[in-house]
Amino acid sequence: MTRVERWERRVEVPLLLLALAFLVAYAWPVLDPRLDSTLRSGLSGISWAVWVVFVVDYVIRVGLAAGDRRSYIKRHWYDLPLIALPMLRPLRVLRVLAFARMVNRSATGGLVERASVYGAGAAVMSVGLGSVAMLDAEQNAPGANITSFGDALWWACSTVTTVGYGDRYPVTTEGRIIAVALMIVGISLLGAITASVATWMVSQVQRDRDNAG
Repeated sequence: MTRVERWERRVEVPLLLLALAFLVAYAWPVLDPRLDSTLRSGLSGISWAVWVVFVVDYVIRVGLAAGDRRSYIKRHWYDLPLIALPMLRPLRVLRVLAFARMVNRSATGGLVERASVYGAGAAVMSVGLGSVAMLDAEQNAPGANITSFGDALWWACSTVTTVGYGDRYPVTTEGRIIAVALMIVGISLLGAITASVATWMVSQVQRDRDNAG
């Protein structure tokens, strides 16, 4: 196990908890616009504190990847824009995907079972985060038709499942970027689950043939 892997394993759970704290600090003011200003300032402070921790974590990981830093940065290219671009700050809660690695180390079952668990988890997470991010972008925009969490949740569900009824849609640039990201997530999830099921079916047929032979 490399030094980077040891560090990642050591901080995995604390970063997961911080990501959840960030999610609460980000989502609460969005869902409750009448929130007390003092509490709102406190939640903003929590968000920035978590951001600083993620920056420090990234710097440490790159520093520990001595001799292979360029390769490490390429493999984890998504970390840098999520930290550096202010518009994508809410997406830092995707750090909760570290939970998938924890599940993978302890999960039992075959490929289809794991794909189902990951698919369901990713779908729920995408819908929840997408709803909050979309409401944040749209609720005060002129001409917006996504002005409540119910509207945002309905839009996210129809988008991630690639149904796209069109009765709710973003009117801001930020909202449309979020929509594109959720569309890609939905298509990717369907593709990944379909590929996993197809692989399982092929392996089952091959095993039956081997047993018959």
